[in-house]
Amino acid sequence: MTQTAKLTIDIWSDVMCPWCLVGWGNLRQALDRLEGEIEADLRWHAFELNPDMPPEGEERTAHIARKYGRTLEQSKDVQGQMRGAAQSAGVSLDYEGEEPAPEAMMWNTFAAHKLLTWAGEAHGYERQTALKLALFAAHFNQRRPIGEPRVLLDIAEETGFDRAEAQAALASEEMARKTRAEERAAWDLNISGVPAMVVADKFLIPGAQPPEAYIDVLRRVVEKTAEPAS
Repeated sequence: MTQTAKLTIDIWSDVMCPWCLVGWGNLRQALDRLEGEIEADLRWHAFELNPDMPPEGEERTAHIARKYGRTLEQSKDVQGQMRGAAQSAGVSLDYEGEEPAPEAMMWNTFAAHKLLTWAGEAHGYERQTALKLALFAAHFNQRRPIGEPRVLLDIAEETGFDRAEAQAALASEEMARKTRAEERAAWDLNISGVPAMVVADKFLIPGAQPPEAYIDVLRRVVEKTAEPAS
């Protein structure tokens, strides 16, 4: 009987990034199809798409138009393409809360990354993934202001973390240094955009790939590096 191969996948991403959610959805589909063949431990790492974003944030359509030199109509078209890709990936970028819908905003995400760094270190990477998905949902589906510490603490508590511990993590200078180190590691690996996945500490997969591409890469990595899981 063939044993299941074990891999680590380090994922640099931002919770503001729709393609990061699409990439996650496609990777999850790939891992579901590889069940019994390949098992992966996922570890999330910090990457800020907009490190200079002010605390008050910026409206999403205007932000895309300004940052990428597009008109507002072109910006809306890009968002429509993203929604289609998300649907194929089995994830949603659509607002799912009560009406009237809050304005779709972009926020500074350094505090969110600090919380994710703490979650992985203090509680393990499965719990970190749960928090990451909760932050994706809070941003895209609920349109909550996740640049605000109070909102981040609410999300952490809703995801099963101790609020006081999470608050201490947000206030921690050590956690800030560790988060900055993760961001520097991305540049050391020549990662300039996200999502970016590093498999088995050495094989880089850039961008949001379709499930078939992830399956192909993971199988090839197993052939070269992976040892059977115990």
